[in-house]
Amino acid sequence: MDRLQHIATFCGNCDCGCPELFLDQNAPPERRVVITDDFGQRVQMSLAQFRLIVESAKEGQLDEVLQPANA
Repeated sequence: MDRLQHIATFCGNCDCGCPELFLDQNAPPERRVVITDDFGQRVQMSLAQFRLIVESAKEGQLDEVLQPANA
């Protein structure tokens, strides 16, 4: 992962690893954003796709998904 620029770690304060966000400037534009999880999986998407996810979250469109976690 040396070509990946680390952006953020989403830590749940556990010892099992945490999801992380990276940018891969060497990847094709449609795969530039990389999100890894604590199981070794990764999702790649464009900056435009990631922007839509962030905007949707800011607008509250994902709040319903979190309701069971808040209960």
